[in-house]
Amino acid sequence: MTTDLSLAVVNKTTTPPTTDTTRLSWATSIFYFGMLAGLYPMTFALQRFPLSKVLGPVVILWALICMLTAAVTSFRGLFVQRFFLGFVESVIPTAFMTIVSGYYTQQEQTLRQSWWFSSTGLFTILGGAVNYGFGQITGGALKRWQYIYLLAGCLTILFGIWCFFVPSSPATAWFLTPEEKKVATERLRRGQTGLRCEKFKAGQVREALLDPKTYLIFLMMASAYTVNGAVSGFGPLIVSTFGWTTLQSILFQFPMGALCFVLILLTGWLSARYPNIRIILLVLCCFPVIAGCAMIWKSNWTYRAAAPVAGYSIIGSFGAVVSLVIAIGMSNVAGHTKKSFMAATIFVAYCVGNIVGPLLIKSQTKRRHYPMLWLGLIICYCITIVSSVVLYFVLRRENRRREAMELDVVEGDKLAFKDLTDVENPYFRYML
Repeated sequence: MTTDLSLAVVNKTTTPPTTDTTRLSWATSIFYFGMLAGLYPMTFALQRFPLSKVLGPVVILWALICMLTAAVTSFRGLFVQRFFLGFVESVIPTAFMTIVSGYYTQQEQTLRQSWWFSSTGLFTILGGAVNYGFGQITGGALKRWQYIYLLAGCLTILFGIWCFFVPSSPATAWFLTPEEKKVATERLRRGQTGLRCEKFKAGQVREALLDPKTYLIFLMMASAYTVNGAVSGFGPLIVSTFGWTTLQSILFQFPMGALCFVLILLTGWLSARYPNIRIILLVLCCFPVIAGCAMIWKSNWTYRAAAPVAGYSIIGSFGAVVSLVIAIGMSNVAGHTKKSFMAATIFVAYCVGNIVGPLLIKSQTKRRHYPMLWLGLIICYCITIVSSVVLYFVLRRENRRREAMELDVVEGDKLAFKDLTDVENPYFRYML
């Protein structure tokens, strides 16, 4: 695909020839510009209308746009296609986050968020396997990469059909009996996070904009996800620098994806088992990413060197960091409009990180091991750590202030489903 659409331009006038990957960087980044453009209007639609009536049609539309990638014949056409693909996809992660936060208690949410987000690692493996398999095709009317997009689109249509049957909340879940609906709803009362409300409340948006937690979560997510923007678009290209072929480089996605998958589920399970360790786990998972970046940057890039490949693999712990940011952000907010706003904010930050990541790669610095990339990622993860520590003390201080208040438990039960925000409701407790 890189060659067919002229995403990498080789300059043969230099000795040795150099490769300019600026177009590839923008092809990666422009997807997230589209997602940025779509996040808030799509989130508003998700807030205002029944979940299935938004999610089902949008997923199928995404599948059709994905299949249209096979019709692209130039890098300019790819830029346009990637923008609209990102615009439509913007509703998907926001929907998943709000579904989990609407069905499960605060203590349960981290594990449930990790279930869907672990696909980041799982499909790094499966996607790599599919890419490797299609890479063996030598004949046929289409290019190898065109088959991949057609397959992905067809599979997504099947998922889109399933999305038409997703209920908006436990109270409307078609697969539960009336008694089970009551139980599923009542179990959320203790967490004081409320139920789904389709009325848009501007006051909750104003509160979110004035809430320091919003900006700390934004900073954590944006800085943590820069690594994905670089690795997802340029991973095999970077690994091939160590002396491996393009197809062999795809196989090195497997250990990174496996570590990402396992750590996301492990941290989700630990967070569900042991209360108030989410931010601690998040900080701990940052250190392998920093170590991996340093290993790649400072090791010798000799022919098939082991150290940079090992460093590349342990960077996969970034998935657990991002999964925990999502869980911390969504479990520490109440009020449905504010929840939706927080979900959109998290993925605005996700987009910012993915836009910045590829732009840190300067092909002309390849001989110096892309110093701007690795130093930039290390700085970003230091920012993630500092922001997490600040958030920990902010939440702990607020919990202690509320614990010192004399509150009536019965009154708290009455307020649970009033669609109050975490700031408005003194019975709400933050998860650390």
